[in-house]
Amino acid sequence: MLISIIVPTCNRNDLLVNCLDLLSPEKQLAGFDYELIVTDDSKHNLARTLIAEKYPWARWVEGPKSGPAANRNNGAKMAKGKWLLFIDDDCLPDANILKAYRAAMEANSDVLVFEGRITVDRPQQSFIEESPVNEDGGYLWACNFVIDADLFLNTLEGFDEDFPYAAMEDVDLDLRLKKKQIPIVFVKAAFVIHPWRMQQKVVEITMKRFKSLLYFLNKHPEMARKLSTRYFLHMVYNAVRALFKDAVRYKFRGVWGRVAFIWLHFYFAIYFMFNRYPAPAR
Repeated sequence: MLISIIVPTCNRNDLLVNCLDLLSPEKQLAGFDYELIVTDDSKHNLARTLIAEKYPWARWVEGPKSGPAANRNNGAKMAKGKWLLFIDDDCLPDANILKAYRAAMEANSDVLVFEGRITVDRPQQSFIEESPVNEDGGYLWACNFVIDADLFLNTLEGFDEDFPYAAMEDVDLDLRLKKKQIPIVFVKAAFVIHPWRMQQKVVEITMKRFKSLLYFLNKHPEMARKLSTRYFLHMVYNAVRALFKDAVRYKFRGVWGRVAFIWLHFYFAIYFMFNRYPAPAR
């Protein structure tokens, strides 16, 4: 039972090497064969020489240069395994990750999707640090999950490549699985560390994510009941209530980012007050 590990990358060789070092046959305690595909979306194929010289056991493929969703799909199409394991290039996989997933597959022979744990390397130290934390399940983040290759490629037809920005593709995939009533099993022992990343362009990135959200809601209009004015006002309320306490805890690092977050989400709340079904995002 071959597992194909898909690692999408784009101009991040400094992070990629840390990920690949931990996925090497010398580090992984898998006890079975697996393949690793690095799908490179950088303009000048930046990772090609790195893979050839330092990681000959991995396979480099050229990405489509069309964003993360298309790049992940590209790696999946090149895979030979029955199972696809998606891990992002900025993650640090545990030495037992393959072994843990394999054990979960053997214990749940009728399950086609497995969700891994995503943890951080230390406590948060600033408002503008980000990480897709998933300690207890319920979030099929794209940086750590396993899926049956036939289900992913043929039934689901991969990640939706039409999202305007790199956000919500994994939420969309998760919802499509739920609509088909396909169960997902959380595997706590199969984890990656996703270090905190500083997000300096808070306003720009938040607005891009909002545009992807509009595309998502037009694709799944029934979700507009949940992601409504009340939802965003609740986020604003919680953020304002915790603002001073968190500012002291973070020594006011990145506090301007949290203020921008609050105002933008208040704007989103007002937007949905007058736009029950958002206009197309593109």
